[in-house]
Amino acid sequence: MPGRLVALGRRAVRRAAVSLRWKIALTVTAVCCAVAAVLGVLVHNAVARQTVGQVRKETRADLDIALDLFEYGTSREGINSVLDPPQLPDPLRRLVRSGRQGSMVGTYHGHPVMWAAAPAGDQIMAVWSPYGNTSRSLEKFDTAILGSAVLAATAVALAGLFLAHRISRRLTRTAAVARRITAGDLDARVGAPPGDGPDASARDGASGGDEVAAVAAALDSVAGSLQSRLQAEQRFTADVAHELRTPLTGILASAALLPEGRPKEMINDRLRALHRLTEDLLEISRLDSGAEHADLGSYDLGTLVERCVHATGLDTEVRIVSSGVVETDRRRLDRILTNLVLNAHRHGRPPVVVTVDAAPPGAPTIEVRDHGPGYPDDLLRHGPRRFRTDAPGRGRGHGLGLTIAVGQAAVLGIDVRFSQASDGGARATLRLPSTSPEHDHTP
Repeated sequence: MPGRLVALGRRAVRRAAVSLRWKIALTVTAVCCAVAAVLGVLVHNAVARQTVGQVRKETRADLDIALDLFEYGTSREGINSVLDPPQLPDPLRRLVRSGRQGSMVGTYHGHPVMWAAAPAGDQIMAVWSPYGNTSRSLEKFDTAILGSAVLAATAVALAGLFLAHRISRRLTRTAAVARRITAGDLDARVGAPPGDGPDASARDGASGGDEVAAVAAALDSVAGSLQSRLQAEQRFTADVAHELRTPLTGILASAALLPEGRPKEMINDRLRALHRLTEDLLEISRLDSGAEHADLGSYDLGTLVERCVHATGLDTEVRIVSSGVVETDRRRLDRILTNLVLNAHRHGRPPVVVTVDAAPPGAPTIEVRDHGPGYPDDLLRHGPRRFRTDAPGRGRGHGLGLTIAVGQAAVLGIDVRFSQASDGGARATLRLPSTSPEHDHTP
């Protein structure tokens, strides 16, 4: 269960690490652009209202003067006034025809102006003020606002991307450690060494770091707790098996002195089974502790497999598709094949066939298959689990044999895969590591 949780957490963190930096950067950029747009519109409206309002106020003041001068028949020289100008915008003309005053931006002789108009008897008195400078000032102001917004958005986007990269890098590191723990490296920790820059915050854990540091500290805590429990289990298994070995040896020697008969056979049979269990427990404890190391030598694969299978004394067919020299540990490979063949005879049905094929370049394979009901789904999903057998009253699974086979294969670098044969039966495939062809043949 801890392995499944770590694997699920690893996949979730990995997906987050791939896209998180861009999600943060794009989100920050979008928010910055939205804020800049709102502020730009507000500032533009405020400045435009104030600037245009000032021009409109001055133009209306000139209109009032022009109306007074028109009423008294005085010359309007010095004021940009005109009666019934054809360039007056139609909306403003209609407004004045209705008896009201108004102002509006338009053109006069091709130049932008601010018009102000009012009724003057049966005519329209219009006054205009130059609007070109005001229009250019507003355009320059809008350009400055747009440029500032772009610069601000770029700076914020870069800052967001940098921040997201830091977070993503720390999550990636946490995911990498989770993968190492899942692969069996319980010494792996996220805690950064001193002076490791931003990742060093992971050392603080929940005591002073952020959420990423808290996740890293929690993963370190889980790994440490799991390692302690596994080490305690390994020590207990090794101690129990070691303590049982001496009295069992004495009991076996004493049982040999019993008179011949059925009781002696039954006692010796159970004692031998208990002795095998003790040796298996010791072997598993050594495999779990990583104390096992391969004693490699060069052997002809086909000859080696035939000797291993025939040594079991079971009716097993060996098919040599192709043979070749491999570098392996003969004793450990014999242990692996023996357990697989015994498991096939014990839980499957004949014929049991062992196929050797050294032809694939750099990937010699050995296949052990039977024609029984096949492996349970639980074993195919989770692999062999110790102290689980198919015997009645013992639940489902496969005791220590397959567990030892997988452990010894790991020592030799052999990839073991359990599957169902297409035409029925269980199939275990051993893929040996690549071997240089220059090795001497020493069967």
